[in-house]
Amino acid sequence: MILHYKCPNCGSDMKYDSESGNLSCSSCGNNEHIDSYDEIHIEKTFEEEEAKEYQCENCGAVVITDADTTATSCSFCRAPVVLADRLSGDLAPARVIPFTISKEEAMAAFKKWCKNGRLTPKGFMTADRVKSVTGIYVPFWMYDLDNDIEVKATGTKVRTYTRGDYRYTETHYYDVYRSLEARYVKVPVDASEKMDDELMDKLEPYNYSELKDFKTPYLAGYLAEKYNYTDEQLFGRVKSKIQSFVDTYIKSTISGYTSVTYQQRDIRTKPVNSDYVLLPVWMVYYDFDKKEHTFAMNGQTGKIVGKPPVSYKKVALWFSSISASVYAIFLIITLILGGGY
Repeated sequence: MILHYKCPNCGSDMKYDSESGNLSCSSCGNNEHIDSYDEIHIEKTFEEEEAKEYQCENCGAVVITDADTTATSCSFCRAPVVLADRLSGDLAPARVIPFTISKEEAMAAFKKWCKNGRLTPKGFMTADRVKSVTGIYVPFWMYDLDNDIEVKATGTKVRTYTRGDYRYTETHYYDVYRSLEARYVKVPVDASEKMDDELMDKLEPYNYSELKDFKTPYLAGYLAEKYNYTDEQLFGRVKSKIQSFVDTYIKSTISGYTSVTYQQRDIRTKPVNSDYVLLPVWMVYYDFDKKEHTFAMNGQTGKIVGKPPVSYKKVALWFSSISASVYAIFLIITLILGGGY
């Protein structure tokens, strides 16, 4: 089923506005609050389940969609549509963080970010080769995890002292045992096979206090994907994701020793809860030096991640300036200490 959100005033298509948080009509300027929007104005079209083709009700054009797409727009008339059948049952998200950064704001922020690249090529810094800026709701599983931890280790305390003409080292050994519990909440893992996992991880953190109950109008005017992996399939990845935090927590409970050697670290991680959520991401595709570079922006906080190209000339100049500075400092210290050169 395909949804078009129609303006009650003029009948034009409405889309979600990141600034006001409402459905907005670009034709007459009307704004409709999502919670009070009357469903009689939703235009519905029924299609076969998982269909990759639909007919736009505005202009009649046939538009091909990816089987994973849940929201898109008509390539011909740009009308925003939501593929509701792909958002129902097990595919229905529980929560969503709406976009708070508009496309224009995202583009301006990206250009500013490019200009701040100290080691990027001069041509890249102008940001004048951006191919597209696309707002996508990316599917994530968000986990609450309980960890039961049992640790056995040997700690040492080393004391060195001098007595007469002799220097002594005294080492004491201690058995260390810890039985710990740790809970981590709202740990996100992206569930789309199209998205780069490392890129999505670096977009964190989001402000999860802004999570809202999912409603389809939030997707109007943006692309959206459905998940490719279940929460069970991604459980191993979320365990790996919290591993460094668990390690840090264990170390924080064992202090005061010169060294610690672990004999046993038994970590039992249990999922308490997992929610299917959609998080906002601006994807920026930049064509530079005959290559396409992909960047991502957190659609809520504006954080930008990605690997910009590097100017080897600037890198060489940077190292040269560092070497010259070190040499100058060394020369000044030598002169102060009375040395010569």
